Amino acid sequence: MAVNLSKNGPALTAAYKEVVDEKSNTNWALFTYEGNSNDIRLAEKGDGGLEELVEELNSGKVMYAFCRVQDPNSGLPKYVLINWTGEGVKDARKGICANHVSSIANFLKGAHVTVNARADEDVEPDAIMEKVAKASGANYSFHKETASRFQDSGPQGPVGSVYQKTNAMSEIRKTNKDNFWAQAEKEEEKRRQEERRKANEERQHLERERKDREAKEAALREKRDKERASQIDQQKKYQQKLEAESKDQEKQRWEAEQENQAAQRKAGRRGESVEKVNEAASLISQRAVNPREMFKQREQGVTPADLGVSSAAPASPQPGRLQSPFLSKQAYESERASSPRRQASSPPPPVSAGSASPARATEEAPAANLYVEETAHEEPAVVEETNSYETTVDESSDKGICARALYDYEAADDTEISFDPDDLITGIEMIDDGWWRGFGPNGHFGMFPANYVELI
Repeated sequence: MAVNLSKNGPALTAAYKEVVDEKSNTNWALFTYEGNSNDIRLAEKGDGGLEELVEELNSGKVMYAFCRVQDPNSGLPKYVLINWTGEGVKDARKGICANHVSSIANFLKGAHVTVNARADEDVEPDAIMEKVAKASGANYSFHKETASRFQDSGPQGPVGSVYQKTNAMSEIRKTNKDNFWAQAEKEEEKRRQEERRKANEERQHLERERKDREAKEAALREKRDKERASQIDQQKKYQQKLEAESKDQEKQRWEAEQENQAAQRKAGRRGESVEKVNEAASLISQRAVNPREMFKQREQGVTPADLGVSSAAPASPQPGRLQSPFLSKQAYESERASSPRRQASSPPPPVSAGSASPARATEEAPAANLYVEETAHEEPAVVEETNSYETTVDESSDKGICARALYDYEAADDTEISFDPDDLITGIEMIDDGWWRGFGPNGHFGMFPANYVELI
């Protein structure tokens, strides 16, 4: 900001006029700022000259002094302007006040010497008076020379002359002198060339140092770039690892949910199957005909009438064993009478213990005791079944009627098939409401419980 000289303008102008007035006793005036503002005010004035003025300077302020002194050479009045900046002033304040020096110089016009001072050594009265004497431009005293100016100083000496007689030897020596200067010029030229050479070498040396420094900086930048790229790659790999772990966790959660849903669906189907098994077992338990015996008799081509056995207690030959027609009927009957008769077992866990299951003939009578009459012209006896629960299914494919296993089942003998859950059973024949037969997963054809599968 600019300095303000108008606020205290009358006081400043009056003090300035008193100093420049030779008739006034006031020969110095001191100006400073009002606080930290840019307003100039009159700090002090006096008639004690430079010695008194120096005592009023403050090392913690910026001040301007205007003083009238007498030139030691001419005795004429001279004016000195002192720009005082104390050592305790802050740097920011110094920078602001430095812009006000020109404005102060324009206001305090007529200064012959300007002194920029910061310490007491810069404002010593003797040093200031020496500067005033040098600035006067004349080393004389008008008042001292006035008395002796027109006095007669006596006879004067002869007037000297610069004329010299021409001398040949002198001219020759001058010629040698010219040769000397020519030699000096050559030596000077050599010196200059040597300086140029040294300067060129120094410049090349500096250029090499600059190139080496740039190469080192480039290598350092490249190293930093590689490190930064490596850090970025590591960050990317870490991010990809986190994403992969997150995907794996999400996949595991999804699989767990799918397994839970499958288990719930399987439990629901199992409950329905249990109900169906219980219902089927209750219905089959009310029947008097054993479908397993009927199936075996159909396989053997023998009826209970041919064996001479009542239908109430049919015999069950062991499948897979040879049947000898040469054994006597008496041995067969005695063996049949002595063999224990086992009750039919219920299906595996899906069937409750209280429900009845189809009777399974497990009689272990030897096959050699069974007598079968075989004739070339007779057809095997056909067992007439009046099964009210037989279901007719339209077989539209080569595999016939197919079903999927709900539970695992282990065959009791060669007439049955084994399977695991979700295995496919094809070519199903629904010979009974509780027992069917078909081709198992291994291609074997046999019987299996109908309540262990579901049609597809």
